[in-house]
Amino acid sequence: MKFGTKMSGQIYHIPVLLDEVLESLKVKPGEKYIDCTYGGGGHFRGIEKAGGIVLGIDQDLEAKAPVHGNFAHLKEIADEAGFSQVSGILLDLGVSSHQLETDYRGFSFNKDAALDMRMDPEGQTVTAADLINAGGEKELANLFWKFGEERDSRRIAKAIVEGRPIVTTNQLAEIILKVSRKGKYDRTHPATRVFQSLRIAVNDELASLEAVLPQAMELLKPGGKLAVISFHSLEDRIVKNFMKDSKLIKPTKEEIEKNPRARSGKLRIKQKI
Repeated sequence: MKFGTKMSGQIYHIPVLLDEVLESLKVKPGEKYIDCTYGGGGHFRGIEKAGGIVLGIDQDLEAKAPVHGNFAHLKEIADEAGFSQVSGILLDLGVSSHQLETDYRGFSFNKDAALDMRMDPEGQTVTAADLINAGGEKELANLFWKFGEERDSRRIAKAIVEGRPIVTTNQLAEIILKVSRKGKYDRTHPATRVFQSLRIAVNDELASLEAVLPQAMELLKPGGKLAVISFHSLEDRIVKNFMKDSKLIKPTKEEIEKNPRARSGKLRIKQKI
């Protein structure tokens, strides 16, 4: 089952663990569901095709979600839309292929662009460049460790301060590559964790995640299910601690072969008693 969205002839985003999400939620025709991270709409359309009535939310205007908003305010958004006592709620915490591959968004070191990384450019003012160029050496090192678990955080922070101003993704990636102790790298680029930490900080991602989980459980009716897909240890730690005794599902080898970005995905399911 494929619901990847095409934009300008290219796939916007291939939904991760789609079949597993649909199977876990046990979508029933006519019942209400919330997709808190609409993205390319793959999961949304999967639930809709199975007969569910779906509220789609995304803070990224380019996602073209039915409702524009941050899932940190899920309860308010759902109440306003008439979605309470729902049968299932989905959070897919991954960055979409579209966000990574769109030059001007600045999410990826593979595309030279302004260091932006805002999920909602209209509603947010602070960019990754602002953080990089304003932060002190110790402050940056702490940020790279806290949100990226980057072992070379101090070395990288020192090089950044010495190399400022930094305004593009390529500038930042080149500085990191020069000072990283990883040397020649195989699968993971040395800048990966620094870019992750900046994205998390710019968008306050972990605080938003901690805010949405209890709201989601409150909105579920008894027997309803919360499904969360996480992609890195910081997210998964929060989800795992909140969703104790949850069911863990990982992508199959076949899915990873078709969509390598699914490799680190972890789906956790918790049912409301």
